Amino acid sequence: MRLFSSPLLVLTLAVLSAAEAAAQRPLKVYISADMEGVAGVVSAEQLGPTGFEYGRFREFMTAEVLAAIEGARAAGATEFVVSDSHGNGQNLLIERLPADVTVIRSWPRPLGMMEGIDSTFHAAILLGYHAGTTNPAGVRAHTLSSANYAAVELNGRPVPEAGLSAAIAGHFGVPVVMISGDDVAVEEARGLLGAVETVPVKRAISFHSAATMTPERAQQVIRERARAAVARRAELTPHRIASPVRLDLTFKSYRPAEMLAYLPIVERTTAHAIRYAGRDILEVARFLAFVGGYEVGLTP
Repeated sequence: MRLFSSPLLVLTLAVLSAAEAAAQRPLKVYISADMEGVAGVVSAEQLGPTGFEYGRFREFMTAEVLAAIEGARAAGATEFVVSDSHGNGQNLLIERLPADVTVIRSWPRPLGMMEGIDSTFHAAILLGYHAGTTNPAGVRAHTLSSANYAAVELNGRPVPEAGLSAAIAGHFGVPVVMISGDDVAVEEARGLLGAVETVPVKRAISFHSAATMTPERAQQVIRERARAAVARRAELTPHRIASPVRLDLTFKSYRPAEMLAYLPIVERTTAHAIRYAGRDILEVARFLAFVGGYEVGLTP
């Protein structure tokens, strides 16, 4: 009897082998975590070390990241990189995260809020994001710097941080599958990215006011939507922008525009604005990291 001559047996073994290979194949998810869009956040009192509620809200931010990881794992995710992308980049309580998670912390970083992403990832999740600086609504709406920038545009279109992050992910062929934040932020992102999963954890009332879910409820919904988002990853298209990429950056003060225009790669377009052209979004990201991070007295 020739056991392996049966076509049905050969087909069965091939199917089992393919299933086993698929089960062992990594499914990588990148999570970029900001803080302004975390449930309950409304003011600086929750957002930095000097705020009386900051310690508690670091815990809530960490819990939302954990919820996203748990949901993504339920959909088959096996590897995670988490970018601490708020303020000083040292907000997440990293001892609370699973042992197999890699965490990106502090600054500067060439790819900013998306440092560490590459073409090996299958999906990106944007947690705790907020609306852009040109949006008249949204809790703590700004793009990259609430103190310095009045507008950030790519190829002539205003972009929030979600747009920048999605463009960097899209450069590597990685789709953003979910975003959480206030209702203004998630609708703004949906306008850019299409039918991604959204988690509006609060409704913006004003720059410093919101009607918010409780942390427990927000974490529950994030967990559910992250699972759905990762499961839908094949349906969603990476957000790509045409190269070369033109960056128009408008400052709230005139002096940064004046000084940056000393660089031959920078054009001053108005008293408060400059233009920079990068070969791709990665060059633009590095330029933004330079503009936001360089100080003449940097040490060591």
